[in-house]
This record gives sequence, C-alpha cells and structure tokens, in this order.
Amino acid sequence: MRNRIFVYALCLALLNLASPQVAQAALVGTLQAVEASGTRAQDLAIVNAALAREQVRGQMEALGVDPSAVDARVARLTDSELRSLADRMEQMPAGGDALAVIGIVFVILIILELVGVIDIFKKT
Repeated sequence: MRNRIFVYALCLALLNLASPQVAQAALVGTLQAVEASGTRAQDLAIVNAALAREQVRGQMEALGVDPSAVDARVARLTDSELRSLADRMEQMPAGGDALAVIGIVFVILIILELVGVIDIFKKT
C-alpha cells in the first residue's frame, strides 16, 4: 500500500515536470523606463534625506546600527519597497501634532491652576 502511494506521487511529479512553463513578457517603452528610474531617484533622495539627519544618525548609533549598513540596505530596496518607505516618510509629521501638544499643555496648566500648584492667573 505504501509503495503504491509512492508510485502515484512519483507519476504525478513526473507529469508535472513535463508541463510547459508559462512566462509573460511585455515591451517596456523608453518613457516608462525613464519615469521609473526618475521615481526611484526621487524616492531614494527622500529616504536618504530623512536618514541623514543628525538626530536619526545619533539614534542609530545609540542603538548600535552602522549608518553605512543602513545606506547599503536602502540601496538594495526594490522600487516598490522604496516607494512605500518614501511615502511613509513624507506622511510622517516632523515634530508630531503640534496642535495636540499645545492643547495637552494648556489642559495640564489649567488643572495645575485649579489644584493650586501654580498661580498663572493672578487673583487680585
């Protein structure tokens, strides 16, 4: 019984090897190739500019990451990975949500005033 299952599996594998492999190809125009390389160069510039900041480099060194290794890994990213990373870096706020920070500080100051810890609003 065991040999019979092995023979069936082997026959199935041999039949699968005989099937032709299908490949798809299309012509890539010059304009498409130039646009793709331009987009990669722009994405690479965005990512490298973000990684070249002193704070980022300092944090990488604090974590024990070699900046040259980061540069090498960024250069090896595929076009889609690089596009995704550049998009995320463009969407991230530089200093966080400033309005939310101001609001939180204001609420904390009001609470401290009401509790009596600080005296911002002078009572005369």
